[in-house]
Amino acid sequence: MKKIIGIIGGMGPLATADLFEKIIRATDAARDQDFPHVIVDCNTDIPDRTAAILMGGEDPVPQLVRSANTLAAAGADVLIMPCNTAHWFYDDLCLRTHLPVLHMLRLTADHLERTGVNAVGLLATDGTIQTGIYENLLSGRGIRVIKPDAPGQRRVMSAIYDGVKAGNLDAIDVAALRCTLDAMIAQGAECFVLGCTELPIVFAQCELPYPVADPTQILAEAAVSFAGYPVKKI
Repeated sequence: MKKIIGIIGGMGPLATADLFEKIIRATDAARDQDFPHVIVDCNTDIPDRTAAILMGGEDPVPQLVRSANTLAAAGADVLIMPCNTAHWFYDDLCLRTHLPVLHMLRLTADHLERTGVNAVGLLATDGTIQTGIYENLLSGRGIRVIKPDAPGQRRVMSAIYDGVKAGNLDAIDVAALRCTLDAMIAQGAECFVLGCTELPIVFAQCELPYPVADPTQILAEAAVSFAGYPVKKI
């Protein structure tokens, strides 16, 4: 029996749209009726996750639960969140919803383990970096994690917040970002984990020619499969 996918969105809106598009493109379909039923709640009232983790900002869990309840009431059978940092609150969310929630970061770690990669460059928000959530998942699978230095991390955060979240992609300093990525490759990074859902948009917009693991794509394919539809590898 086919399942309905519910997206807890708004973290941010462009990342939500990117996930929805990747679900459609990941489905092996020949007509409209072959695609999964997807319900999107673009809840922009969800407080900033990094601010909550690092600065004692407003707890995002109540709004995450609100979205989960909205999607459940609308008929969703499974939930997904296009926000890496929000997965720090994954257990709290799961305790307050009866629906299964796919874990994007675990799916990404499993994917990287299957590829046989030895070292990855992690690009993510300060919140995701500071929690160590990716490092814990990857180190347990024998994968070394390389992070940007302090100036490089500021460049990544600027691309995320001043670029994509602000709707100002032209503000991204592509040359500086390339310097950061090249330095991480020199340290042994074999590919880059796009550990913030704004980063696939950055890489596409800036035409950055680096090997990547895209958690948004990985989550999209997992959601299509979980919902009972054939996956078309892109």
